[in-house]
Amino acid sequence: MTDPIQTWPEDFAARYREKGYWRGETMGGILRARAAESPDAVAVVDGDIRWTYAGLLARAEAAAYGYLSLGLAPGDRVIVQIPNVAAFFPAVFGLFLAGLLPVYALPPHRETELAHFARKSGAKGIVVTDAVFDYAALARKVQAEVPTLRHIIQDPTGPAVPLPQVDPAKVAFLQISGGSTGLSKLIPRTHDDYIYSFRASAEICGLTPDSVYLAALPVAHNFPMSSPGVFGTLYAGGTVVMAPDPSPGTAFPLIAAHGVTITGLVPPLALLWMQAAPRTPHELSSLQLLGVGGAKFLPEAAARVRETLGCQLQQVFGMAEGLVNYTRPGDTEDTIIQTQGRPISPDDEILVLDDDGTPVPDGQPGNLLTRGPYTIRAYHDDPAANARSFTPDGFYRTGDIVIRRSGYLTVQGRAGDHINRAGEKISAEEIEDHLLAHPQIFDAAVVSIPDKHLGERTCAFVIPATGSGGTPTATEVRAFMRTRGVADFKVPDQVVFVPEFENTAALKISRKALRAALRAKMLENT
Repeated sequence: MTDPIQTWPEDFAARYREKGYWRGETMGGILRARAAESPDAVAVVDGDIRWTYAGLLARAEAAAYGYLSLGLAPGDRVIVQIPNVAAFFPAVFGLFLAGLLPVYALPPHRETELAHFARKSGAKGIVVTDAVFDYAALARKVQAEVPTLRHIIQDPTGPAVPLPQVDPAKVAFLQISGGSTGLSKLIPRTHDDYIYSFRASAEICGLTPDSVYLAALPVAHNFPMSSPGVFGTLYAGGTVVMAPDPSPGTAFPLIAAHGVTITGLVPPLALLWMQAAPRTPHELSSLQLLGVGGAKFLPEAAARVRETLGCQLQQVFGMAEGLVNYTRPGDTEDTIIQTQGRPISPDDEILVLDDDGTPVPDGQPGNLLTRGPYTIRAYHDDPAANARSFTPDGFYRTGDIVIRRSGYLTVQGRAGDHINRAGEKISAEEIEDHLLAHPQIFDAAVVSIPDKHLGERTCAFVIPATGSGGTPTATEVRAFMRTRGVADFKVPDQVVFVPEFENTAALKISRKALRAALRAKMLENT
């Protein structure tokens, strides 16, 4: 089994250290430092649980002793499948302190995904809790399929033993790649590169020891971990409040009770929050900054955040492989609404290329490639994916289509989300943005379907808004699009009304799944 590695060319690594991006910090060392500086400050809140930094460190050290007492050795991989509960933190920080590598799984993952993670990473154990779901029973099913997964671990503890020295240049953990279909690739992140990402994110977002971050999204996902997320908040000495689910009915009382100042959502949830906020009895005035990422937040919706939620919007565009872009609190309102921000680092190198690999001028769409001090150079043990995803000189092919203006990026969609209708290239996101301006439309997703005359035609899946005067007809939706001043070929050829969208584990709209379902249904009816 190949051990996870992540390396940069030595001249790049030397530059990143010289410029102070990589400071030789470790994930476990961060918790030790905060516990020494502010032992009595509250680190984590989860229902009746209120753990100080000193208390969290003590629990993490006990977990580290427990892992090592099982015979696990520094460098071993351990899957972590824990939902949004406080136990997540001593579990993962215990792994860091013991020199073990978490492999992050999301709560909705089941046997197929977990068995894949176990085989691909060579994991020797899995850490679970009994919260929400019987994860231990699930782990036993996976263990029967992958016998090398020897340990199913709950509430680890053991006698005190010396803990290893951890190399900050080595891999700290394995994340799963984004995407809505297929089995995920594994992403090795080092202590140096990942800490820089969330440390810089915390600075951009203005986090302080007084900041209170609501972990509303699944906490093992990259966005709520590091943008600035729970790790950025703990780095700043702030407080993390765990939300068992991201619904307004759960989140709004937590915001009011704990004075939450910042959180992050994906666009469908931001829409739900904006719909619910005018009717909530809970006080939301403590909320200062809402980060929206994971998928493009369309301008029509982005423009409504301040008036409905009373806070500053921050657009976030990034990927578990590295590059993260933010709009800044001091940006103009137009920049915040219309763009997905600019990169964290001065050393984030950005290429915007046409399909032939030629740079396109600013203002023109192209394929986004990037490299930098926190963008990986390779997936774990996946030569075929590495050949597809990385150039020989180390640029990561993100698969995103963007427009760059004055350093800021506007996402046009994934490369596969562009519809080729009779030779006209149409951005699905552009059509969705116009549809969201309709007062009777709650959300919309646009996909391509095969057409023997046009090659592809557009189909808009529409969720009607509740309490808005009823559902519009398809004819009315198409007529509305024509009032938006767009080319006629951008008016959807077909409109299908649905009660909800199929979501991925990370709560992003799965356009590929929608497209596949529509095609299957059409084939059945032909």
